[in-house]
Amino acid sequence: MRPTQHYFDLKLMNAASNIRFRANPGGALTGRIRVPGDKSISHRSIMLGSLAEGVTEISGFLEGEDSLATLAAFRAMGVHIEGPYQGHVRVHGVGLHGLKAPSQPLYLGNSGTSMRLLAGLLAGQAFDTELTGDVSLSKRPMRRVTEPLANMGARIDTAEGGTAPLKIHGGQTLQAIDYVLPMASAQVKSCVLLAGLYVQGRTCTTEPAPTRDHTERMLRGMGYRVDVNGANACLQGGGHLQATPIDVPADISSAAFFLVGASIAPGSDLLLEHVGMNPTRTGVIDILRAMGADIEVQNPREVGGEPVADLRVRSAQLRGIDIPPQLVPLAIDEFPVLFVAAACAEGRTVLTGAEELRVKESDRIQVMADGLKILGIDARPTPDGMVIEGGTLGQGQVDSHGDHRIAMAFAMAALRAAGPIDIDDCANVNTSFPGFIELARQSGLAVSLI
Repeated sequence: MRPTQHYFDLKLMNAASNIRFRANPGGALTGRIRVPGDKSISHRSIMLGSLAEGVTEISGFLEGEDSLATLAAFRAMGVHIEGPYQGHVRVHGVGLHGLKAPSQPLYLGNSGTSMRLLAGLLAGQAFDTELTGDVSLSKRPMRRVTEPLANMGARIDTAEGGTAPLKIHGGQTLQAIDYVLPMASAQVKSCVLLAGLYVQGRTCTTEPAPTRDHTERMLRGMGYRVDVNGANACLQGGGHLQATPIDVPADISSAAFFLVGASIAPGSDLLLEHVGMNPTRTGVIDILRAMGADIEVQNPREVGGEPVADLRVRSAQLRGIDIPPQLVPLAIDEFPVLFVAAACAEGRTVLTGAEELRVKESDRIQVMADGLKILGIDARPTPDGMVIEGGTLGQGQVDSHGDHRIAMAFAMAALRAAGPIDIDDCANVNTSFPGFIELARQSGLAVSLI
């Protein structure tokens, strides 16, 4: 494998000057595209590949800032990682106990997944570590992972308010726990299970609603037994991971922007290839279909333990719905663009039970409501969701508040807008979707940098 051509100074990238998008109205989405690799699986492929015995070959790796932050962190802890080069990465695993103390704090940029999952992995190490992030990540709640880890015997210091930086004291003897999650969170579940690799007993988690299960699947794919029974997942500490090839499917969260764009733009007919169809992630498809979207699942198959398929989406007249509560955790990352779908639908859409959206990269409920109002849509935020009356999108300037998913959602909104939509603070789109503008333009969206 050729050595990587990437050298990412994440601090410098996050300090970049404001990047703005202009999305011009009209157009249709057509053709065949493959969106970048799944971010959740990319993170875990580096983490578990580093802790495995042997060499893990990864294809389809997402070369976005968040995933690269995870990669850089494990390099800093002594793991030899080749790439990425065109989505290919080779990780030379060091085993569960082979990580080395980094020489400085691990800077994780904007990646909440990196910080929360690493907290679990590092709680069981023999050395001290400090996890830091950018301004946005430093405001996100971390007690949701530090508290269960403390119950296991970990020692983690946080900033006032329970936020980053996290100072993790090594050399602690962790105890197995049976943890009932107070909220549905794959990051919290994964954090506890990963810490459980370093205890002598059996660690279990119980979640109030289904969340993505990539950690459980990948652990099993590497030969580590994980028992899953409904909402309960358990593993016994003290085992080992065996390296295995990992093919990262296209990220359904990234595909969601094109699913909505093709649904709302008349004349659209778009095929999205090799999309991850993990049943804990397909809520966006179920919600859009309930709204009347024309989405066809083609060529379903399984790759490396993860279900994938091609998705054909054609334009359709959407209708407002009351979003079923059981689908909310299965589409939590896709709601910014689902709010755009609701704005273009006939009638009222009501979302409840999504208070988690207020503590993402931004307060996604308030920021999306503010932007939709600027564009002439009646969008009323509530403590745990939003009420949106479908209408006619106008034009204007909106602020993404540095949130990659909000920036891309408003770009897709231009397909049905009366005039241009200018979007501020878009630099973080590279955290999850490098090449978004190029792929969107290839598909038929008139979007550019200004």
